[in-house]
Amino acid sequence: MGIGGVISAVIVGLVIGYLGKLVAPGRQNIPVWLTLVVGIVAAFIGTFVARAIGVADTKGIDWIEIIIQVVIAAIGVSLAAGFYGKRSVR
Repeated sequence: MGIGGVISAVIVGLVIGYLGKLVAPGRQNIPVWLTLVVGIVAAFIGTFVARAIGVADTKGIDWIEIIIQVVIAAIGVSLAAGFYGKRSVR
């Protein structure tokens, strides 16, 4: 993976992470770096799930894959907010 791939992964991860943060219920007080990490992980897992069910490679924009990634990111952001919030209260 070249520098272009790394930059693309960071940008996609940031977008997916913030979309997941918008979709997740309630307020999430997590830092930007954690949103980015959750977004990158959700993008990879979402792509894996989309390929497993056969919707990753469609004509045009892969809307179903993006929706899967955002839903996984929303779950990840909610979990991260729960764990991060409990850790920082102490």
